[in-house]
Amino acid sequence: MTTTDIQTPHATASGPADWFARAEAWLDARGRGAWIAAMVLGFVLAWPVGLAILAYVIWSKRMSNPSSPSRWARGARCGGMSRRSATMQAPSGNAAFDAYRADTLRRLEEEQTNFESFLTRLREARDKAEFDQFMDERADRDDDGGDATAA
Repeated sequence: MTTTDIQTPHATASGPADWFARAEAWLDARGRGAWIAAMVLGFVLAWPVGLAILAYVIWSKRMSNPSSPSRWARGARCGGMSRRSATMQAPSGNAAFDAYRADTLRRLEEEQTNFESFLTRLREARDKAEFDQFMDERADRDDDGGDATAA
């Protein structure tokens, strides 16, 4: 008898974890539609099963598409929305398009900078107007308060 003929108990045992791993791999191989179908079937057969599948799908992020992450995740990965991602900097092979893309991205970054400075000026102007209004109201209160104590 050789060592390859001997099977360990772990290789032949198929516990709940092994069954779950195989089912998960089977559903992953068939994509989102299979997960959705399993969820719907779970709700039809027994609502707690469907709810458990829904919770697992949400928790494991099975429905998120790794090729197109959310805007927030893209911004966090790139260090902010103003930085270009590595895929945007890769040349396409067409020199005219690459020049157009570089010019457009430069223009957009310039517009973003200008807009952010505009928003800063707008906030400062609003803050100044609110402060001036506060000071005017305070001056009016002081004037009215002086008359009230004299009466």
